[in-house]
Amino acid sequence: MAMAFKMATEGMSVKEECQRSFMEMKWKKVHRYIVYKIDEGSRAVMVDKVGGPGEGYEDLAASLPIDDCRYAVFDFDFVTVDKCQKSKIFFITWSPAASRIRAKMLYATSKQGLRRVLEGVHYEVQATDPTEMGFDVIRERAK
Repeated sequence: MAMAFKMATEGMSVKEECQRSFMEMKWKKVHRYIVYKIDEGSRAVMVDKVGGPGEGYEDLAASLPIDDCRYAVFDFDFVTVDKCQKSKIFFITWSPAASRIRAKMLYATSKQGLRRVLEGVHYEVQATDPTEMGFDVIRERAK
């Protein structure tokens, strides 16, 4: 147990592909969302899934496992009341109730390491079930 706690409190390294895919999403708009996972074997945060520009928020929500934790970033495009096209990037921490306690600990302690690499995130959402990260929540936060 002491080994698991020590590993969890140290956090994980972040693979270079995480920042590269984020920059592609942010500047080139080639991705709509990115899902990240922690690989306990290599002790690193890595890209799990990338959503193409034609995919939407429903695709992101469907790609998150119901029994394991993940991080995700979503590029939310919207039109303001002034008819201006805007884009806001959301960072989502997904920790469903059905996930292992060890996974919840690893994701909680490793989040800041990934956040430091992802420059330009506007909002953060923490969710334990789909209702906490519904599209209406995202739309309301972006206003």
